[in-house]
Amino acid sequence: MSETVRLIIEGKEYELPVIIGSEGEKAFDITALRRKTGYITYDPGFGNTGSCASAITFMDGEKGILRYRGIPIEDLAENATFIETAFLLINGHLPSLSELNQTRVLLNDSSMLHESMQVFFQNFPQASHPMGILSAMIMALRSFYPDMGTEEDIHTHFLYLISKVRTMAAMSYRMSRGEKVVYPRHDLSYCANFLNMMFDSPVHPYIVDEDLVKAMNVFLILHADHEQNCSTAAVRLVGSSRAPLYASIAAGVSALWGPLHGGANQAVIEMLEKIHKDGATIDEVIRRAKDRNDPFRLMGFGHRIYKTYDPRAKIIKKMCDKVLGKLKIEDPLLDIAKRLEEVALTDAYFIDHNLYPNVDFYSGIVLRAMRIPTNMFTVMFAIGRLPGWIAQWKESMEDPSRRISRPRQIYTGLTESAWVPMDQR
Repeated sequence: MSETVRLIIEGKEYELPVIIGSEGEKAFDITALRRKTGYITYDPGFGNTGSCASAITFMDGEKGILRYRGIPIEDLAENATFIETAFLLINGHLPSLSELNQTRVLLNDSSMLHESMQVFFQNFPQASHPMGILSAMIMALRSFYPDMGTEEDIHTHFLYLISKVRTMAAMSYRMSRGEKVVYPRHDLSYCANFLNMMFDSPVHPYIVDEDLVKAMNVFLILHADHEQNCSTAAVRLVGSSRAPLYASIAAGVSALWGPLHGGANQAVIEMLEKIHKDGATIDEVIRRAKDRNDPFRLMGFGHRIYKTYDPRAKIIKKMCDKVLGKLKIEDPLLDIAKRLEEVALTDAYFIDHNLYPNVDFYSGIVLRAMRIPTNMFTVMFAIGRLPGWIAQWKESMEDPSRRISRPRQIYTGLTESAWVPMDQR
């Protein structure tokens, strides 16, 4: 007999089915709740609501576990490239050698942008934020690549996006600096190509450093998917109306833009800059962080989901140490970050409250060390998250039980009121 839960409302008993996931997670199925009882659930922020069933990413915040399609994030960061990880997320299995080679060829062949799109870039105000540009340009891609017919066509569009978003990001950076656009090279890997498009110049030709390419791969892999977060939920919600892939992904970019989501690593650097500018001591910063009445917040510490150490933080901390050691950078912000990290890992208050440095803390430091400008941090997050968004959109489109998303509400406004004529107001 299937497991159920009993709900008693106004003396009447109802039975709700229980759904059990492959990792033992349990949920009450309330699909018919309103129809049978007239009640709805109230869950601001949907922190206790399962909006879908998914086979893509598993997280356990209590145990610090993150897996893509069953493979631990630690194994992927150590052994995989970003493209292998993207293939895994979208297709459900690791690519064979022939599949990987074919994917690489398609990515290279679709890396260029239509020349007409350069006009769009040139007409954005110079102060435009790269995330606003990226969202708008993804929508513009729909006009240049409108048809998604066969399954093969759809898969090709996935690769178009993954390839062209990287090119658009580098192009927006170059144009914002008044520099000549650097086009993709077919002899470079995905991450090496991006770094070359960002930093190559006639005066100082970019020399590919495999350690930095590895760091970029790890950064993107760690951000490739993270279950039903704000931006992923936005992609699924927009897609539920049968909006095109490009519109759904643009919605994800817009949701990621916020400082509470994708902008968190940028907020870390901005916090470090303010600490340096104000000349605050580490003891003063820690004291303020512990004071609940102080509006100051220590960015990059703790995580809403992970109640232990963020597994991604362990990986990127190791990469962070390697990058900083290799580049031998002298940067007062990085010095402040290291001292904050030392205190947070040993201070009883931080340990008791699980306020460990998270992935945003270390990723901001890594990107800064690699010369990625601060206003591009969220764009880097978007490039990494793109395969996850695509995989989630694809899964939702293939779900036979799919319905348009339509949350309910508890109305708290005025009850029925009479119209008041103008001369009586």
